[in-house]
Parts: sequence; C-alpha cells; structure tokens
Amino acid sequence: MTASAQFKRSPLAMALLGILHLEPMHPYAIQRRIKEWGKDKVVNVGQRAGLYKTIARLQEAGLVAVRETGRDQQYPERTVYEITDAGRAACAAWLAEMVSTPRNEFPEFPAALSFLMLLGPLAAREELERRAKTLRATVTEMDEDAELATQMQLPRVVTLEDEYLRAIAEAELRWVEGVVADLAAGTLTWSWESLAPHRDSTTDEPSEG
Repeated sequence: MTASAQFKRSPLAMALLGILHLEPMHPYAIQRRIKEWGKDKVVNVGQRAGLYKTIARLQEAGLVAVRETGRDQQYPERTVYEITDAGRAACAAWLAEMVSTPRNEFPEFPAALSFLMLLGPLAAREELERRAKTLRATVTEMDEDAELATQMQLPRVVTLEDEYLRAIAEAELRWVEGVVADLAAGTLTWSWESLAPHRDSTTDEPSEG
C-alpha cells in the first residue's frame, strides 16, 4: 500500500489540498486564505503548529511537494508547496466520500446528554436554557453573515457550509427549546428513585437457554 493510500484524511488535510488546487502557497498564506474565506468555521487552523504538521504529513505521503523556498527582507525563509497529481486524486476521493457517507464524529453534546440525569431536572433545565440562548445568538449572527454574502453576490456554492451550519443550529435550537419546555412543565423529570429500577437495564447480558 502506498503512503498516499495509508494517509488518514482530516478536514484540515482536505482543506490544504483544496487550497493548493488553486495555486502553490506557503503555509502562512494558506492559513490566511482559509480565514479570509471564512472556512475556519469548519476547519481548525487556529494552531499554526498543527498546520505545519499536517503539511509535513502530506509531503511524506507524496500528496504535496516543495515548489520553492524563498526569502525577502520583510519575511523569514518560506517554503512554497504545490499539490501533486496524487494529491489531486486523493482530494477528489476524500471529498466524494466525505460528502456521500455520513460519519459518526462523536460530538460532545450528545455524549453529555447521555449522562444528563446526573445534573438533575432543575440544573439540566438551567444549562439547556444557557445553550438555547447561545444558539439564538449564533443563528442571528449566521443570518447577518448570510445577508452580507447576498449583498456581495457570492455564488451559493461557496457558502453551502454556512447554510448547513445554520440549518443544524436552528434544528438544535428548536429541539433544545422543546426539552426545556418539557422540563418546565414537569413532563420530563426524573429522580434517583425512578431511575434505580433501570440502572442495569442496558448492561444486563441476555440469559442463555
């Protein structure tokens, strides 16, 4: 198996190859371009060390290569990278699979919900109300960004991730508000006594017979 076939893809690696599809760049310019385009909402480029590490891995796998190393009076030595043919093929394959195949990415919120009973109904309601407040602000900000994109006449295809994120945030907000309402009405509640009979219900092994 080749190094490129063994490479474990990531959103950052995919974004780096996508940016290098356009033109050769040095890492700082790649990071800046991702931020300028607003793609840092979906790709973590906050830590430059992680960016350089991913580029090194892509180079080891033969997906990118050094184009040139230059220096000027204002900046230290900078290595410019370009995508290889193998990198173009890998990027296309990753995109196709990432778009077509849902993947369980184990986000924090569902994991926390699976142990929500530990907070108790009152504390759970308070924390979910805080989350709903944050989600409302997020949706409002996304609407403002969408209006700006419309004014700039940006092609819809370059803002699809924003549409998706807003749809997810709005759906989550509706769900959280529903749970908060049920907690407030008392139709969703629990106590240690009510949970005790079900404590082992998910861990009991089936009997043999």
